[in-house]
Amino acid sequence: MLGAVIVVLGGTWYGLAHHGATKAASAPSAGTSLSVPSRAPVTTTPPPPSGPTAWPGPLPWPIIIADRGNNRILEVTPDKQVVWSFPGVGAMPQGETFFGGDDAFFANNGSQIITNQEHNSAITILDYTSRKAVWEYGHPGIVGWQPGFLDYPDDAYVLPGGNVAVADIRNCRELIIAPDKHIVASWGSHSVCRDNPPHTFASPNGDTPLPNGDLLITEINGNDGRAVRLTQTGQVLWNVHIPDVAYASDAQLLPPGDPNAGDVLVADYSRPGKVVIFNPQTGRVDWEYAVASGQGEISHPSIAVRLPNNDILVTDDYRNRVVVIDRASKQIVWQYGTTDLSGYAANQLYYPDGLDLDTFHTFPHTAAGHYSGPLDGGVPSGHAPGTVLAPDKGQ
Repeated sequence: MLGAVIVVLGGTWYGLAHHGATKAASAPSAGTSLSVPSRAPVTTTPPPPSGPTAWPGPLPWPIIIADRGNNRILEVTPDKQVVWSFPGVGAMPQGETFFGGDDAFFANNGSQIITNQEHNSAITILDYTSRKAVWEYGHPGIVGWQPGFLDYPDDAYVLPGGNVAVADIRNCRELIIAPDKHIVASWGSHSVCRDNPPHTFASPNGDTPLPNGDLLITEINGNDGRAVRLTQTGQVLWNVHIPDVAYASDAQLLPPGDPNAGDVLVADYSRPGKVVIFNPQTGRVDWEYAVASGQGEISHPSIAVRLPNNDILVTDDYRNRVVVIDRASKQIVWQYGTTDLSGYAANQLYYPDGLDLDTFHTFPHTAAGHYSGPLDGGVPSGHAPGTVLAPDKGQ
C-alpha cells in the first residue's frame, strides 16, 4: 500500500519516548506465516506525575546511553558525570557476553533496564541495583524466526504487566513476548517483508508504546518510511508515509501541551541526518532540523526524544555524541561525547545508538546543577570495547 490510510486519529493516543549474528537456526518443516491474534495484551500508562526534581539547564534529568560500539550502557548526569554503568564482571550469565546493545529503556518504575542487541539476536533485562541480567530472550549469535529466536531485534520495551514488545527487523514482524517467553502476539511474516500491516511489515525498527496500549510502529521500507498506529487487537488505525526522510527510525508521538501535539517525531538515520516533526493527517512537515555540514550536522541519528521544555534529545550515532537541540533556535545546546572522536574515557562514546531519561532516581546536585555524589568511573570492570559491526539498522 503506497498511499496514506488514516482511519482514526481520536482518543488518548499521545505518548512520550522512553527506538554479530552469523549462524542461522534450522527452520521448522512447515508454517511460515504468522497469524494475527484476536487480542494482544499490550497495556501501558503515562509516567507518574511525581519524580526527581528537574536539574537546571537544557537537560532536565540524567540519561542512560546505549554506547553500542563500546558494548556498554552509561548513565550520565546533565553536568556530564558518569554515575552508573553496565556490564561489570559477572553481569551476564556464565558463557554469555553483552554485545552491541543499541537501545536502553527503563522498565518497572526504574528498577530495570531493557536492552536489545541487534547483532547478537538477543534481548536482555537487567536489574538496575545489582547491575546483573535477570531475563533474556533469543539465542545470542544465532538468528532464527521460530519461537525463542530473533533476527536483528530493535526497540524492545517492557510493557506494564511484564510483557515485552520488540520490532524484529529482519523477520519483518512485531512480537509481544510474555515473561515466561511464550509468544503472546505476533504481527507480520518472516517470509514476506512488505508494507501491508498487520499481515506484513517492511523492516520494522520501532514500536513505541502509547498511553492507551497502542503501538506506533516505524517501518524502514526502503526510502518510503512508514508510521503505523496499531491497536492491542492488531487493528491498523493509520499507516502513513513519513515525509522528507530517507531512512526512518523510531517514530514518537508528541503529547498534549506540545506546540505540535499529535504530530510524529522521527529521526532520519542518514548522513547528513535529520529530525523531522510531521502531521500524520496531512503529511505536512511542521518542524525540521537539517544541517548539512559543520558542528551542527548530525549523522545517522537513531532516536529523537522530546524533552519537557519541547527541545529534542538525539543520538548522533556516527559523530559519537548525544545532543540536545533547541527547538526554537535549532542550535545544539548540550552534548555528551566528543564530536567525531570515538573513545572509552570520560566524555567519549563510540556509536551511541539508544537513550532514555532517568525520571526515577534521585542524584544529589547543587542548585547550579553540579552533581555532588559518588562517580561510577564509566569503565565497567573487566570489560573492554568490542568491534562495531556494520551499523545498517537491520536492512
